[in-house]
Parts: sequence; structure tokens; C-alpha cells
Amino acid sequence: MRVEVQGAVATIRLDRPPANALGRAVSLELQTAAREVAGDGAVRAAVIWGGGRIFGAGADIKAMADWGPSEVDLDVSALEQACRDLEAIPKPVIAAINGYALGGGLEVALAADFRFVARDAKLGLPEIRLGIIAGAGGTQRLPRLVGLARARELVYSGRHVGAEEALGMGLVDRVAPPADVYPTALREATRWASGPTRALGAAKAALNAAVEVDRAKGLRTEHDVFVQLFETRDQKEGMRAFLEKRDPGFEGR
Repeated sequence: MRVEVQGAVATIRLDRPPANALGRAVSLELQTAAREVAGDGAVRAAVIWGGGRIFGAGADIKAMADWGPSEVDLDVSALEQACRDLEAIPKPVIAAINGYALGGGLEVALAADFRFVARDAKLGLPEIRLGIIAGAGGTQRLPRLVGLARARELVYSGRHVGAEEALGMGLVDRVAPPADVYPTALREATRWASGPTRALGAAKAALNAAVEVDRAKGLRTEHDVFVQLFETRDQKEGMRAFLEKRDPGFEGR
């Protein structure tokens, strides 16, 4: 696991050959990387990438096969927290997916704001075939994207979904040739990084609240982050630019 920064965009690079298996050690590293990106004021957008061959193939089944509840709890809790930390990054986050994003790999991708995938990518939550289910947020985030009926079918069957089908159901946001997935995500992240970072973070918090809490709490979240934006430099610049009929020069603060 490493974090690479180019300009105002950070890449969180999953790097656990051969399949980017998401054991506890990798999950803890992912927590650290997500918190690093969240706290770095110079970073204004992020990409999660598993490399050109595979995004993430889930857990190490060989290691888990003989575990009991107490042993698996440590691993799944670490991955669940890593996904929470990724989702909490107050900046736009894109998952760039080559190859497979299965099980825990897809759960990580679901914690991003957007998912860009290769034409030959395969996505799924195949845990049911092992006599278990996704345990790090997959059953909670998937219905938010594709609806409960489709989520049921995907989770109950455990089948792999191709890129075009995933795009059609709203599971992913863009399909590209395999060699273009990461460059495309990087370009898009760079575009987001030129925007009003605090306002984008506020929008992210308000939209997440819309699907996570009741309506009254969601409205309160929207109100609070809206008011707080009036202390930012970008709010002043955005409104002055509008009045002066020019493009704003956002600085992310």
C-alpha cells in the first residue's frame, strides 16, 4: 500500500501481489492511507487503484477457511473500518478498476464516489458461494447504487458482472479500454481537484446523509454544512466571480 501524489491528486495504490488480497494488514494500511489523504490539505481529490491487472480479489480464503467468529471478526472489522475511512474522505474519490473487483475488492470500490472500470473488468460479491456474505459494507452500499431488487439478485447469486452490465445498472460510472482506466480516472480527479474542495466535501457529507440517516437529520446536515461554507475563501471567490462575470479561481479553502 502506498500513497502517490501528483499535483493535487493522491493515488492510493493497492499493491499486494498477486491478487491484492485484503487481509487485516492490508486493511490497516488502507485505513492509514485514507486518513492521510483526508488530512492532507494539499490533496484535493483521490484515486484508488489496484494496478493494471487486478483491483482486488477479496479476502485470503486459504487463511480464513478454518477460522471461527472471533478470528474473522478482527479481519472483517479492519476492512469495514477501512471502507468507512475511504468513504469519509472529504474530497472526490474515484476507484479505477482493472481486472477483478470481487468481494472485499468491490466493497472498497463501493466506498468511493465514482467507479471507472476496464471493458474487460468483472465485479461481484461472490461470498454466497463460500457459505458466507459480504461483511465490510457490501450489502449496505450496493442497494444504494443499484436498488434493492438488483442487489438481492447479485448477492444471492454471487455472480460476476461485466463492465457494460455494471454500467447499465448504475454500479459503475464509466467504462474505458483497460490501458485508459487509470489515466482517465486521474484526469477526472484532476478536474475535481480544481474545484471548490470544501463545497465538494460538504456536498458529499449531505448526499451521504440522505441515504444514511432519517430525513430530519439529513436536512440538518445539509443546513449545517451549507452555513459553514460561508466562512470559506472559495465561497467568496465563487460569488465574486459570478458577479464579475468571470471564471472562479478556486483554491480549495
